[in-house]
Amino acid sequence: MIILGVILLLIGLVAGLPFLWTIGAVLALIGVALLVMGAAGHEVAGRRHYW
Repeated sequence: MIILGVILLLIGLVAGLPFLWTIGAVLALIGVALLVMGAAGHEVAGRRHYW
């Protein structure tokens, strides 16, 4: 999810499409939040680790 967010951020930046920039930023932030929660030991969607 983080990689997809970064790709969308780059495409939005290069193509000048602000909605791709927004969607990419949201996906990257959600991915980072899930990664941090999984690394901290919290169950994410019923799994012990996100990765």
